Amino acid sequence: MSRVYDDRVCALGEGPLWHPTRQQFFWFDIVGNRLLSHTDAGPQEWLFDENVSAAGWVDDDTLVIASETGLWRFSLDDGASQLVVPLEADNPVTRSNDGRADPWGGFWIGTMGKNAEADAGAIYRFYRGELRQLYQPITISNAMCFSPDRRFAYFTDTLTKLVMRQPLAADDGWPVGAAEVYLDLRTEGLNPDGAVIDAAGNMWVAQWGACRIAVYAPDSTFIKSVKFDALQTSCPAFGGADLTTLYCTTAAVGLKTATLEKHPSNGMTFLSENAGKGQAEHQVIL
Repeated sequence: MSRVYDDRVCALGEGPLWHPTRQQFFWFDIVGNRLLSHTDAGPQEWLFDENVSAAGWVDDDTLVIASETGLWRFSLDDGASQLVVPLEADNPVTRSNDGRADPWGGFWIGTMGKNAEADAGAIYRFYRGELRQLYQPITISNAMCFSPDRRFAYFTDTLTKLVMRQPLAADDGWPVGAAEVYLDLRTEGLNPDGAVIDAAGNMWVAQWGACRIAVYAPDSTFIKSVKFDALQTSCPAFGGADLTTLYCTTAAVGLKTATLEKHPSNGMTFLSENAGKGQAEHQVIL
């Protein structure tokens, strides 16, 4: 059973991250230019002057944050930001979207058009000081996550309704060979958004427009779904002391006023306790 975790409405909630050393949950409202969190002391919020969308943890007090112009080293102590590397900074059409740290300490990040312009985006990996483009063109970059045995990365261009699986080199995590289709949702008409892989290797993928996160086995067999009281589920994350709490960000953007009035929880952030068993988020090595 799911419930509202935080009732602040996000126009475009995304990038949920459970920080394993702080034992703290973070997420973003992309078009609201906000990083959000919630502790026992109450809600927290950091405002930025551009779109921000995803993060990885560097140490107990530091995140790497993806924005529309770069990857930034961000201090949770004083809110100071330091540019690590530009990200399509010379392209006003695009912004960052989904992203996640990999098992080698790298960080995968996707871009897309601010108005979902066709083929405007790409997917990159930052590793040991290098930002390398991996896939292009991409319209809506999503679902970047990694198998617990370190063999595969996953990603999607949401509009294709295909989730891809990419073999990775064991020593450094760079892609090896061609990506293959892992999950084909075209027949069902489902839209894959953000995703995580749990400790058993199952994919938990938010399906935009379907009020749910769906779970698929490593062979892509459907296992179950977790429902949420929000139409546009955007990204899951496992957290809590034992990584069994499933968090889910959602979005209110594009919904009609009547829909929002009838279902005001659209855009809120949810959780479902004892939903599964996640992996701890990997540390980004800068």
